[in-house]
Amino acid sequence: MAAPPTYAVGSGPVEILRLVLLLLHVLGFAALIGGLLAQVRDEEKRITPPVRDGIGTAFVAGLLLVGVLEAGDTDVDHVKIAVKFTIGLVLLVLVMANVRKPRIPEGLFYGLLTLSIVEVVVALFVSPVHTS
Repeated sequence: MAAPPTYAVGSGPVEILRLVLLLLHVLGFAALIGGLLAQVRDEEKRITPPVRDGIGTAFVAGLLLVGVLEAGDTDVDHVKIAVKFTIGLVLLVLVMANVRKPRIPEGLFYGLLTLSIVEVVVALFVSPVHTS
């Protein structure tokens, strides 16, 4: 009996999984930042469903993406992942703690927006962990 095929990151189903998780991660941040930017001119800021769902999707997809990358043979930048995890966790906690409130303070709103943009900047300008 032949041994089942093994796949590494960069080939076959594992690469497809990595790309799907990366897409979900990016879409999550797009929803988060878009949901925040849509309220910039509003007098009362609040946590909207796109903000809530965006950070949840981005955080979970990011965790799963790290798992797929760690399972592969490529080197992973643990410092970058730690920074992104910390910022993402802070965003997730702040969003979930304020999701039922009818409005949030402007300082919190702009803090969420700033942290979201910093998260994207770290992803883009610090050494990439998901190059094949």
